Amino acid sequence: MRIMKWAARAALAASVVLAPAMASAQTLKVVMHADVKIIDPYWTTAYIVRNYGYMVYDTLLAVDDKLQVQPQMLEGWKISDDKLTYTFTLRDGLKFHDGQPVTAEDCVASLNRWAPKDAMGQKLMSFTKELKAVDDKTFTLTLKEPYGLVLETLGKPSSLVPFIMPKRLAQPPGNVQISEPIGSGPFVFRKDLWRPGEKAIFDKFKDYKPRPEPASALAGGKVVKVDRVEWLNITDPQTIINALISGDIDMIDQPVIELLPLLEGNKDVEVVELNPLGAQLVFRFNTLHKPFDNPRIRQAAVYALNQKDFLVAGYTNPKFYKECKALFICGTPLATDKGFEDKLESNFTKSKEILKQEGYNGEPVVLLYATDTNTGRLTPILKALLERGGFTVDMQAMDWNTVVSRRTRKEPPSAGGWSGFMTTWVSADVLDPVMSAFVGANCEKAAIGWPCDTKIEELRDAFAKASDPAKRKEIAEAVQVRVSEYPTHVQLGQFYLPSAIRTTVTGLLQAPAPVFWNVSKKE
Repeated sequence: MRIMKWAARAALAASVVLAPAMASAQTLKVVMHADVKIIDPYWTTAYIVRNYGYMVYDTLLAVDDKLQVQPQMLEGWKISDDKLTYTFTLRDGLKFHDGQPVTAEDCVASLNRWAPKDAMGQKLMSFTKELKAVDDKTFTLTLKEPYGLVLETLGKPSSLVPFIMPKRLAQPPGNVQISEPIGSGPFVFRKDLWRPGEKAIFDKFKDYKPRPEPASALAGGKVVKVDRVEWLNITDPQTIINALISGDIDMIDQPVIELLPLLEGNKDVEVVELNPLGAQLVFRFNTLHKPFDNPRIRQAAVYALNQKDFLVAGYTNPKFYKECKALFICGTPLATDKGFEDKLESNFTKSKEILKQEGYNGEPVVLLYATDTNTGRLTPILKALLERGGFTVDMQAMDWNTVVSRRTRKEPPSAGGWSGFMTTWVSADVLDPVMSAFVGANCEKAAIGWPCDTKIEELRDAFAKASDPAKRKEIAEAVQVRVSEYPTHVQLGQFYLPSAIRTTVTGLLQAPAPVFWNVSKKE
């Protein structure tokens, strides 16, 4: 055991260059699930970028622990009698990290930059007539017709989150990444100390003005109780666990499930569930190129796959997973198996039959295989099942950040493109057809994979307009049936990933994303 602890400390020291010491500073050291390499919060749906966003930026609205939308940067809002005009008012005392006040023009510019990149944002803007600043603290959103998801859209909790940034940063072309990390959130990103591959450092923003209410999930008062948070990039799972046990780090965002028994019975460590809604495991298709440009061939893949193989291999203990064919999360009002009753059962005979009918000629399915994430390491199972279903598969290994970069490419798989990859969505991202980015099928405006289906989009519009819960459930079921006919992705089950923390750390909030306000650390 002493040798193991010494090795863990040596590996940690070799992989992490500590930031300059802060006098009497209290520093929380965390190993996140991935490394920070992108600092534009609208650039990618990758969760590490979303998590970075919650440190640096703030939101107009936010969801509490009951997923109810609450004001955050806003003092409040008013809705006109005809339900067409929303008037939003900022609260006093909001500042960006460069000392400039947050204005309504910053909010309008930020929303205009965010919306074209986000499924919910796109849908909201398709119903929007005008978005404009009235004065420094007030802006209005005027609709063409009543739309039932305005507040839910502006308060969406996960990727892509409508974070607010200065107008000058929001105005450059949307196809250019921003490189200046200026937000108005509770932490300042220390770009001068940023070492991609090693660490990302966030210092308390001393001029941040928290709301007066108690913190609740992503809403309420964001009171920062530590001076600094360091995200350390350590890639070896055993080294990470050993570093937590020895006290060299304070928290592991997503420990490898198989290694959790090493923490059992340790009085200095506890395993906690910070996202009780869990997450959904998915396989995303690229619909632009063969073989998955053909929806029937995508159907064949859905027949070839099953959920249990992935869940057992990835999450080991049944308490950490659930088989669920619902697109919109089991245990919620919109859950149904409709359209998938006979699918996701590894019916290889049916898969091969469809491939023969559609004239599949063995075009390779190029899978992006992220070797450094809990999800990516399940890709060999995906390869094996597709091959048993009659597909030719080319699995290409790389790290997750390379997957994030490459999946934006539209070239054919033979020219550096791709056919599919595995990823996850937290459940709060996929609760309905408008929120779920991978359900969106508005062609070139759709999320990576770029599905294009008029029927899905018509149903999503109808869902957005509906206010009656029974009608929404009916439409959501129709969406799921259509996705079973025109697959945009494959839902491979639900899972729950706990975090591991030292008992010296308290105040972590249950939320759809890991957040570090309200957190205290005893020395």
